[in-house]
Parts: sequence; C-alpha cells; structure tokens
Amino acid sequence: MTAAGSRIVALGHYQPSRIVTNDDLASTIDTNDAWIKDRVGIAARRVADAETVADMATYAAEKALASSGLSAADIDLVAVATCTSIDRCPNVATRVAARLGVTAPAAYDLNTACSGFSYALGTADHAIRAGAARNAIVIGAEKLSDVTDWTDRTTAVLFGDGAGAAVVTAAGEGEEAGIGPVLWGSAPDKGDVLRIEGWQPYIQQEGQVVFRWATTALAPFARETCAKAGVDVSELAAFIPHQANVRIIDGIVKRLGLGPDVVVAKDLVESGNTSAASIPLALSKLVERREVPSGAPVLLFGFGGGLTYAGQVVRCP
Repeated sequence: MTAAGSRIVALGHYQPSRIVTNDDLASTIDTNDAWIKDRVGIAARRVADAETVADMATYAAEKALASSGLSAADIDLVAVATCTSIDRCPNVATRVAARLGVTAPAAYDLNTACSGFSYALGTADHAIRAGAARNAIVIGAEKLSDVTDWTDRTTAVLFGDGAGAAVVTAAGEGEEAGIGPVLWGSAPDKGDVLRIEGWQPYIQQEGQVVFRWATTALAPFARETCAKAGVDVSELAAFIPHQANVRIIDGIVKRLGLGPDVVVAKDLVESGNTSAASIPLALSKLVERREVPSGAPVLLFGFGGGLTYAGQVVRCP
C-alpha cells in the first residue's frame, strides 16, 4: 500500500565514552588548541575503543526505537549510511536488525560518505511512498578513528566516532508528510579530493578544494532543497548541516541569509566530524534538548566525499 509521505517519529544517538581533546592531540603531534579551533572549530571528539560501527549503530537505533512507540516487529526496513565499516559482508544493516530482533526486513548499507544520512533518509522515504516499506530505521554510523592517521596533523584533528538514528513511518491518511523531497547530486569530477582508498587505508583530503567547493556551491543547493519542500528559507526553525568545519557552516548560513532565531547545529565543537553520523547525531541532540518545537521545519544538508551532497526539509518530531 502506497503512502502520501513519511515522517520522523523518533531519534536516538550514541557516542563512545572516550573524549580526545585538542590538548590531548597536541601532546603527540605538532598542533595546538587555538590553531584547531580557529581553523575548524573543533574542541574535542569522541573515539571508540572496542565498539564497532555495528555496535554504535545498534545503540543509536535502540534509543530511537524505544522512543518511537513501535517495536522491532513493526520495522520492515533498516538502512545504514557508513563509509567506515571494515566488514564487507554481512552488511551493518543486517547485523543491527539481528541485534534489535527485527525479522525479515529489507536491509542495506549505503556509502556516500558525509552526505550518507540524507541519502539513506531519501531512499527510505521513497520506499515508504512506493509501498515497499511501512516503518524504517535509518542510521548514520562511523568509526573514523579506524581510518585516521593519528600522526597526520591535517586530518587527525578533524574526525570522531558515533552514530545517530531515526525511526521513519508512513504519514497517516490526511496527515502532512514530515519529510520533504530529497535534493541530491554530486560533483564526480572532484571525487578524488577526499579519499579512503585501498587496504588498511587512511583518510586523505585536499582540504582547500573541499572548503572552496563547500562554501561556494552548496548554498544554492540548500535553497533549492527548501523550494522543493515548499518551505521558504525564512520559515526554517533550524539548520542541521554536515558537521565538517565551523567556517563552512558559517559561510552557508550567511549565504542563505538565515536569521538569528534559526538554530544552527554546531555539534562538531564537541564531537568532531563524524561523517554520515554527523547530521542524525546533531539532530537527535537538538531534539533531546528541546531546542526546536515539534512540527517545526528543519533543513538537513549533508556534503562530503564523492563529492556528494543531499538534503531535505523535515518536520521536527
């Protein structure tokens, strides 16, 4: 049975307990707290020890499911966005489903790096609209510490680990859709400027190229995302961009002309760049702190490796 749309009904997140501060990094590599904060805005990040990508994804999904009013038996789709799962098979989604006790779901992993959650949310919304699913768990989970060269001062300061999850259900009859149309795309000609290649790889990034692309190309896409949802930028209650760099976020905010009343997520200050986990992690914290009213329009916009981008306007659960 098809549906007119879908909506997020609950969120959850998980972060490892170990905190690595800028001063901790400065004790092992040539950097300092002031330089890191000035360049990217990060003060600390969480780093996993024994936890795997599947572990963190499961913990975040458990929290979201517990808050949703649904049970594992109600879930028929599990989608996980990640670019750091070490195991190629079985995928993370089936492992999460098994641990949650979800039986016979559609289950897939998706890799568009830092835009992954918005891509996965878009595919889940499409599946629900087409009648291929009714209730989904959409997760972004990353263990970037596994692929970070902790001796490289240009990348070691950036990344953290964690997961965020959303329970997505079909909108009821006569109910307004809570997830707007996805706008997605890529700039494949620049795809090699951020890489995790080969066996036992480390992240490599041409930071200035990424910065210039993000600060010049993305604001029009974000504005178009709002237009697709029929929401004017001035109506937004919050903006949750990928948590890559405070200067990138501030640049997009300025180009969008967002007012001072709009809540702008800057979870990277305490979490670092968590790639596909960054948007659901930041959104879950925002909702947990009740910073945005239920039903208010929130713009999600991810961007990163590929170079890919994706976004949608959602109604705050």
